[in-house]
Formats: sequence, C-alpha cells, structure tokens
Amino acid sequence: MSTIGAPLWPAPRGLIPGLGIVQIFAWGSSYYLPAVLSASIADDTGWPLAWVVGGLSVGLLASGLLAPAVGARIKRHGGRPVMAAGALGLAAGLVALALAPTLPLFYLAWLLLGCGMSASLYDAAFSTLGGIYGAESRPAIGRLTLFGGFASTVCWPLSSLLAAHLGWRGACIAYAGIQLLVALPLILLALPRQARPGGAAGQRAKPLPDRRFTGPLRRAFLLMSLIVPIGGVVASLMSVYLIALLEARGVSHALAVSFGTLIGPAQVGARIIELSFGTRYHPIWTLAAASALVACGVSLLAAGPFVAAVALVLFGAGNGIWSIARGTLPLALFGPDLYPSVMGRLALPSFLASAATPALGGVIVGSLGAAGIFAVQIVLALVNLGLIALLWRDATSVE
Repeated sequence: MSTIGAPLWPAPRGLIPGLGIVQIFAWGSSYYLPAVLSASIADDTGWPLAWVVGGLSVGLLASGLLAPAVGARIKRHGGRPVMAAGALGLAAGLVALALAPTLPLFYLAWLLLGCGMSASLYDAAFSTLGGIYGAESRPAIGRLTLFGGFASTVCWPLSSLLAAHLGWRGACIAYAGIQLLVALPLILLALPRQARPGGAAGQRAKPLPDRRFTGPLRRAFLLMSLIVPIGGVVASLMSVYLIALLEARGVSHALAVSFGTLIGPAQVGARIIELSFGTRYHPIWTLAAASALVACGVSLLAAGPFVAAVALVLFGAGNGIWSIARGTLPLALFGPDLYPSVMGRLALPSFLASAATPALGGVIVGSLGAAGIFAVQIVLALVNLGLIALLWRDATSVE
C-alpha cells in the first residue's frame, strides 16, 4: 500500500496556526459549550437540565443534515467562503442563544448554531485542507488536530470565567464576538481564495462510490459509513457519562474529575506520535490502532477503578488519533477531488449518531445502570475492530 508523505506545496503563511485557533473556538463555543453552561442555564431559566443539554443534540442533528451540502460547497467553491459562513452562523446562533426567552426559541437557536457547526468543525476543516494540499494533506490534518485537542482545555475554563463575570447569556455574546473578531478574520486571512496547484483540482480523482459502482470501493465507503458513527457513539458515551461511570465504580467525584483530565494530554500526545511517525504508513494502520486503543481503554475501565488511569490514557490516545484517521483515510481511499463530498457524506451518519447518543445513554442507564453503558461501549468497540478488519481488505484492493 502507498504512503502519504510531506505536502508537495508549503502551507500558506499561518494557515495551520490560524485554522487551529479557529478550531479551538469553533469547538469551544458549540460542542463543548453545554458542559460548562448547562447547569447555569437550567438554574437561571428553570428549564429542566436534560432539556437544556438536549439543545446540543438539536445542533448536531442540524449539522449532520447539512454536512453533505457543506462538503459539496467546499468542493465547488473552496473552504474559505464556506468556513467564513460557518463562523457567521456560529456567531448568529450564539446571539440567538443568549437572547432566547423560551425553550422553543432556545432550540431554534441551537438549530442555527448547528448550521454553523456543519461549516466550522473538523469535517469542514479537513475538506478545506484537502482542497489545498490534495493527496498530500495528511501532515497538515495531523497538525491541525493538535490545536483541536486543546479546545476543551482552553474553552472550559474560559466559559466558566465568562459565566462567572457575565452570566451564561453574556458568555454566549462573548463567544459570538470571538467568532466575529477572531475566527472570521483568521479564516479570511489564513485560507487561500482557491486551491493551490497540485491540490484537489490538479489530482486524478478516484470515483465516489454510489449506486453505479460496485466492488471494493463501494464496500469501503459503506464500511466507513458504519465505522465512523460507531466510533463517535463510543466517544460520546464516554464524554457524557465518564464521571457517572467512575463514580459507579466507587471512585470519588474529585478523583473522577482528576482522572478525566488525563484524556486531553493523552489525545495530544498520541497525535504528536502519529504526526512524527504515522506518515510512513497507510492511514488504515492509524484507524486500526485507534480502534484497538479505544477497545482496550473501555474494557479496562469496566474492569474496575484500580486501572482507571491507565484505561483513560489508552482511551484518550485512541480517541486522539481517531480524529486523524477519519480525516486521512477517506483521502487515501477516494482521492482528493471528491474528498470534500465524501467527508460530507460520512459526516451525516456521524453527526446523527452523536445527536442520538445522549438520549440513548439515558435509556441505557435507566434500564441497565452503569454496567449497561460499559457493555454497550465494549460491544461497539469490538464491532468496530471487526469492521476495520473488513475495511483493511478492501483498502488494500482499492490501493
């Protein structure tokens, strides 16, 4: 199988740092926002906490439904105008969130926020890099995820600080200002107006699998359509229920929070290792390693609290390089010209699964308790390992 080396074309000045800062605040002002603000919102408004947290599911649903159209737009017009529109959408959604007087309008604000998420988060950023570097995008994607790994580290304390001084509504307005005054200018300055020579437009594309195609390429796409959302469900269950899972194993709340902080450094550390050595290997190796680490992590966590720290480091490492694999493997399989479209189509089931995960987890906890969450995570992680084994065969055939 072939490997992907260094970019043929050097990055435009400041592209990765600029786009990395955009990613930090895109994630921090949308996906990670409820983790800090939801309790304050519920206390201030009297709305049930579960319904407040459900706003994120609404946003993820909207983002997933728009993802294929966003991918097609990036393919046609490049990432600069699409990601600029994403920053504007996030800003508008955050202002609407801050001004929402009722729960229905709060959900409408999350719909608008979800539209911005679809054009701002990893899938849009990866597709944008694919348009700039073409088949040589892997190192740039890896470097970008290093920035993204710090989103919660930067924005959870920032959200807490803003809420303490400005209230949750003021915090949303502040994040809207960051989108307009920081993210939008960075997008316009850092991203080129069009793909560079040797990028997607200049590469020979592989056909996008659809009803007209059969064989290894179509199977590879279908398998990726299962693998990506299953991996997302495992990660989402961990992020939503981690503290409760640890406490159910007898870990104190303070210690559970301390254990949770191990995930972020493990993600970044694994990404640095992948960035240093992973370009020597096909991305299918990265995907397989990520899935194996996640499976080991969730299995060890279910075994008991004595190995919780090791389990979370393994899980964090796997989840860290998972983000790289889901961006680089489709590029290797389907070619750079159709990469944005493929990423958009793959994002749809992923966002839909993530939107349903909080409710799914609530049903599992209500009927089976924490043991049910552990069991579901282990089963899904093992299923993904089996699917990746099948994908390996098809990836070899395609390559």
